[in-house]
Amino acid sequence: MRVALVSGASRGIGEAIARLLHAKGYRVGLFARDGRRLEALASELGEGAVALPGDVRSFADWQKAVAGLLEAYGQLDLLVNNAGIGVMKPVAELSEEEFRQVLEVNLVGPFLGLKAALPALLASRGVVVNIASLAGKNAFKGGAAYNASKFGLLGLMGAAMLELREAGVRVVNILPGSVDTGFAGNTPGASWKLSPLDVAQAVLFAAEMPERAMVSEIELRPTHTAPRVG
Repeated sequence: MRVALVSGASRGIGEAIARLLHAKGYRVGLFARDGRRLEALASELGEGAVALPGDVRSFADWQKAVAGLLEAYGQLDLLVNNAGIGVMKPVAELSEEEFRQVLEVNLVGPFLGLKAALPALLASRGVVVNIASLAGKNAFKGGAAYNASKFGLLGLMGAAMLELREAGVRVVNILPGSVDTGFAGNTPGASWKLSPLDVAQAVLFAAEMPERAMVSEIELRPTHTAPRVG
């Protein structure tokens, strides 16, 4: 038996990750703010899925989620830091509140998740998978807050990887390009983009490498580029 905790599991990439892991036999803890959607998903998945409502910006909520998962299944083998938000505005238009909100969710959230889950992950010699972004290496206009959060996430988890590998905990960063979700106000339905399932499959691949091996980083791009307009 393997047990995973997935943040941002109520929709999009997080939901796809939770569904795939559950289909592959994982017990899955579903962590997000939308308790109603989590309960519906847990009910749909059935045995082996538990809703754990909470806010990734709260260390207490993370601790409660980890405790709930350990109570339900007795262990934690995989933490997936997936929850994220995007406010895409030029620096001149970006408010302090918006900037702080993006960093709190996308950077502080994964830090708190790692801190809360680490004792259980050390016990299981588990895996941490972070859904980063190619925007963590490539700045773009209007992406100041998002770029900063994802650049920071790669730095944070790069250091964690070096620190934890000798203790048996492997830390993996997955950097997708454009994914077909409603993220940051986008309208789903762009066939050229990655599917959430593509990202979920990368998570499963990283999580199931033999313990002697670690894929520290996966860059994932659409095969095709966006069609030209006009």
